[in-house]
Amino acid sequence: MDRKMIVPFENDDYLSLRSGDMVYLSGIIYTARDAAHKRMYESMKKGESLPIELKGNILYYLGPSPSRPGQVIGSAGPTTSSRMDKYTPDMLDAGLRAMIGKGKRSEEVIQAIQRNKAVYFAAIGGAGALLSQCIKKAEIVAYEDLGTEAIRKLYIEDLPVVVIIDSQGNNLYKTAVDQWRMKDSTF
Repeated sequence: MDRKMIVPFENDDYLSLRSGDMVYLSGIIYTARDAAHKRMYESMKKGESLPIELKGNILYYLGPSPSRPGQVIGSAGPTTSSRMDKYTPDMLDAGLRAMIGKGKRSEEVIQAIQRNKAVYFAAIGGAGALLSQCIKKAEIVAYEDLGTEAIRKLYIEDLPVVVIIDSQGNNLYKTAVDQWRMKDSTF
């Protein structure tokens, strides 16, 4: 099912998303990769405030390449999500509503997604140049010293993503393999 949604999510409409749904996101999201996650996690553990509000927001696991003249941002493809897995359950417990990345998630993250009624989206790896066209404005909002890993606020229009893990814990990476095995066994 194809859906268009405004982010951050202002109501519980996202709870109707199901694993396998194609979604076009428009609105505001934030970027954060390994180094930014580590800093935010350490701040959380110390009881310090974070440079961005996690509650209700979406993190895109992205470290864009430098932009060329006239571009808003350089290539904007997703980073492998499992590199953030050690930090993600605590961020979900703090109110993070969704993540965008690529690849599988740990069982701890899947449980935290389900426990917090969150969503894990995947963007298409290798399509960073195309995905960057959906980013209409980008500004660094924290950790500028991290360069490409600084936290950015992105204004997006129709960013294409696929629901991999929905709020009920359904996981497309598992169900797609199971369906393929069933289909393959009928030949």
